[in-house]
Amino acid sequence: MMPSPDRVPSDPQLPARVDVVVIGGGIIGASTALALAQKGVSVALCEKGEIGAEQSGRNWGWARIGNRDPREIPLMIESKRLWRTMNETVEGETGYRRPGVMYLCETEADVARYEKWVEHAKHYQLDHKVLSSDEVAALLPGATRRWPGAIYSPSDGRAEPQKAAPAIAIGARRNGAAVLTNCAVRGIETQGGRVSGVVTEKGRIDCGSVVLAGGAWSRLFCGNLGIELPALKVRASVLRTAPVEGAPEQGTGGRGFAFRKRLDGGYTVANRGASTAEIVPDSFRLFFQYMPALRAQWKDLRLRVGGRFLEELRTPRRWSLDAVSPFEKTRILDPEPDNDILDEAYAMLTKTFPVFAGVEILDRWAGMIDVTPDVVPVIGPVSTTPGFFIASGFSGHGFGIGPGAGRLMADLVTGTPTLVDPKPFRLERFSDGSPIVIH
Repeated sequence: MMPSPDRVPSDPQLPARVDVVVIGGGIIGASTALALAQKGVSVALCEKGEIGAEQSGRNWGWARIGNRDPREIPLMIESKRLWRTMNETVEGETGYRRPGVMYLCETEADVARYEKWVEHAKHYQLDHKVLSSDEVAALLPGATRRWPGAIYSPSDGRAEPQKAAPAIAIGARRNGAAVLTNCAVRGIETQGGRVSGVVTEKGRIDCGSVVLAGGAWSRLFCGNLGIELPALKVRASVLRTAPVEGAPEQGTGGRGFAFRKRLDGGYTVANRGASTAEIVPDSFRLFFQYMPALRAQWKDLRLRVGGRFLEELRTPRRWSLDAVSPFEKTRILDPEPDNDILDEAYAMLTKTFPVFAGVEILDRWAGMIDVTPDVVPVIGPVSTTPGFFIASGFSGHGFGIGPGAGRLMADLVTGTPTLVDPKPFRLERFSDGSPIVIH
């Protein structure tokens, strides 16, 4: 079943001109539009379907720093700061709360790895610590087993994916942004080599800058412009339960399961350590770039060959701006959940935490995550096309880091000092000979 994000009505009129067009109404696009509007920049947020209807409304809902790639830590610190006041900022409910997040260790080697992470993160003055087995047991009463340890932050949080991007988009509108749904951007136009506007299915918008925050669609969009954005899609499945009394409050991830409490008292449950990578034509085109990631995450990927191979093979990789684009043919990417993966997760969860046994499962769904070769996003300008910026490839980490990524992109677009060093996120790292590093 497809989750239903809070609906954001579209503005009735297409603006003739704005300073910036943001393509994609997920958490990254909405956060970018909000940050730009707060700077007094005129901005139009264009979404081919509904706000937050794809992966931004289908993820776990965690907003955490712990266990992140070190390159993302400074940006996530800023995101966490923005999340704390987001409800007040947008005058709406994003579901953000701070009950803590814990990653459980299966082995002493896991404990050592998390201790190394905490040591690296010390100079950021974070509240993360590695818990002993007894400390974990105290935080997880009722568990049927013990773990050798865990990494835990009491201030890491969660938000509601079906509420957050819509609330942020409405907040952007309150600050002056135009929000256009069911309005696919077919491509960009340039004048003198620089961005001069976008062509949407509803007409043209003149602008000086464009931010592509198209998630799983970004590679296809870039390809039509002759820009190489290495990104593959991974299918992640989750389920939602009815309310549960007496279950842990903090978000918790262990081998084979992950869960977090929802505003309605139910839980979002996923299989930590299992996602589906469908073999598609791009899998072969990008094979060598993804070899390091494949080696590092081999145990976590379920490789599948299915109908998606032919579907993507038939999808045009080039189109003219006066023709119907692939984005108009698929308004919302709504893959089927992998029920085997979810059944494994629920079985492991109920075996480990009997409080979940017999709880009604209300929904199951899946979303497509756009993953880069080093599992770190691209946030920055495209040097070959002045005025064109990309904020994509968040590799399953985008929901929590969204507000900070939007603020960073707004700084880059406006040429103001950035809140963090953007160098780790540059697109050129995939073409300038930089080694692909997986943390």
